[in-house]
Amino acid sequence: MSDLLPVRRALVSVADKEGLIALGRGLVEEGVTIVSTGSTARALQEEGVPVTSVAEVTGFPEMLGGRVKTLHPAIHAGILADKRDEEHLRQLEEAGIKPFDLVVVNLYPFERTVRSGADRDEVVEQIDIGGPTLVRAAAKNFGSIGVVVDPERYGELLAAVEGGGLPERLRASLAEEAFRHVALYDAAIAAWFGSWAGEGELLPRVLAPGFELASPLRYGENPHQRAGLYRAALSDGPLGGAEVLQGKEMSYNNWLDAEAARALASSFEEPACVIVKHHNPCGAAATGDLADCYRDALASDPVSAFGGIVAFNREVDEAAARAMEEVFTEVVVAPGFSSEARQLLAGRKSLRVVLAPPPAPGGLELRPIEGGALVQDADAVRELRDAMRVATRRSPTEEEWEGLLFAWRVAARVKSNAIVLARGRATLGVGAGQMSRVDSVELARRKAGDRAMGSVLASDAFFPFRDGIDAAAAAGVTAAIQPGGSVRDEEVVAAADEHGMAMVLTGVRHFRH
Repeated sequence: MSDLLPVRRALVSVADKEGLIALGRGLVEEGVTIVSTGSTARALQEEGVPVTSVAEVTGFPEMLGGRVKTLHPAIHAGILADKRDEEHLRQLEEAGIKPFDLVVVNLYPFERTVRSGADRDEVVEQIDIGGPTLVRAAAKNFGSIGVVVDPERYGELLAAVEGGGLPERLRASLAEEAFRHVALYDAAIAAWFGSWAGEGELLPRVLAPGFELASPLRYGENPHQRAGLYRAALSDGPLGGAEVLQGKEMSYNNWLDAEAARALASSFEEPACVIVKHHNPCGAAATGDLADCYRDALASDPVSAFGGIVAFNREVDEAAARAMEEVFTEVVVAPGFSSEARQLLAGRKSLRVVLAPPPAPGGLELRPIEGGALVQDADAVRELRDAMRVATRRSPTEEEWEGLLFAWRVAARVKSNAIVLARGRATLGVGAGQMSRVDSVELARRKAGDRAMGSVLASDAFFPFRDGIDAAAAAGVTAAIQPGGSVRDEEVVAAADEHGMAMVLTGVRHFRH
């Protein structure tokens, strides 16, 4: 027995008119009767495509400014009737209702209206009611009707109609797409209400993030993993709507590292450069113009910087572009590039150049785990010097304070356990992702080499033992900043005093797993 569903009658009502005329003509050529509404009916009629209006079917005119037109039994009974059920068919015949075989619907442009800056009343009018109802009804009844929400599926749809009907597998695929379409639409609406109504709770009781595929990626973290880049509902897209100006396709790892580099660079008010490798900063500096910042960030760990991702928080000028010439770099991301910089960078065909605005502050971070997700407020360094406490007998000098505050900001973006050695506003060595804090100190010390002498240190969390301070002192560190809060704080502070080291306690931890 064939699972093909012949298409004889279709309801077509679309906000996005792309491909509409070709679809209408193709359906009519196959003998399909089209029922339509409002602007869709007018667009088809103007091109000579015969259409039956919904009002003719329902015997009821559109009302409430178009808010009510398809919400009628003559429409929904024709969509929801199970054609395998004789009783359903009998009831349709008694009521004089003809069944539909196809629904082609897409929804009012809610997100586009929000981004246009429209006022609340205009936005509310773009919350589609009839459209999602039609889509959900048809998708539920996929055994008896097909539903299409994406103009890109029109060609496949027409080919199936011309071939005798819609196969069950195609109808199921279209139904899945339809429910996802409505879910994304509802997620955008919920996000809009939350953006101005405010949350009455610490976290929403129901979190319904909506994501749509922006582009497929060649693979994920490894070649055997599938991957894609998705856009969140009601957003401009990944990294604020980043645009890849040149270079090869961005990889999964490129996007992750670009996000990490951009986030840290943008956290500085002064001009800054950050170099990231494997989602960790291996160098950061805010020491003058962008070219100087790049050179100082590179000096922190030139070996790790090879094949890294570079982020600037200002428009990249010619001098900064020239400073990057001698080092192989995968990606450079910035909020702007001068024409001279673009011309220079264009000569590096393997370099991906990404234009991305500064990140929006705040928001929630979502991390899926099996069977659920972990959600938290996005972390940010908000601690001020005046609120920090000097725990040692010696207070930091002004020069040490400058390095401590800079290193503290960098450490917040380094994977735990995190140790950052710095001087002034430039990193000298970064110890990241170690299972013990003293190992992170030793790693940062090794990266810094002789430059560790006279440096300052930032730790993202407390020192559980004095061994980390002893190792830092042996390297020549003169001052440290850390949250405090360990049961051995007194022992750790005493160790700092023994070494003549100044120590600042912030009272705030910045773990990053």
